[in-house]
Amino acid sequence: MQRDALIGFGLDSVIEVLSAVAVAWQFTHRDPERWEKPTVRAIGIAFFALAAYVIVDALLTLAGVQEVEHSPLGIGIATVSLLVMPALAWLEFRTGRELGSRSVVADAKQLLLCMCLSGTVLVGLLLNSLFGWMWADSVAALVVAGLAIREGVEAWRGDVESPLEVLEALGERESLDEH
Repeated sequence: MQRDALIGFGLDSVIEVLSAVAVAWQFTHRDPERWEKPTVRAIGIAFFALAAYVIVDALLTLAGVQEVEHSPLGIGIATVSLLVMPALAWLEFRTGRELGSRSVVADAKQLLLCMCLSGTVLVGLLLNSLFGWMWADSVAALVVAGLAIREGVEAWRGDVESPLEVLEALGERESLDEH
């Protein structure tokens, strides 16, 4: 993984922490619902910032300005992230629904995007390491950037429904089938 991709991966983590801080800040106020819209919009801005960085980084790599290197450490970090992020996102989404908080649900979507970024980084690193396909990580990153932009627009509008609802609905259906 090129040095800049590692920085991008770290930047995603920083944005994730800032998103969580925004949600925590919202709940420090007497009337957290009053601060819901600005908090969700701040999370939307975080999606846009992540997309911008990922697009620039991917385009620089595809243009040959940056070189891609093999990174066993990057593969390990991306793998751990893929294992941990889905559980954290599910817990946060569930908490957000129980609280009726769109900002907490939006932050859970940020975790899902982080998971997608981890997956694309992992696939790109593996394709580069195994087959020498240096372009694979950049192409996958551009797909993630598109998702980040879509999620940013949805957060900005206040539409923060989560893809995890599909999983939850399946679980409820299975539960009903068992009875």
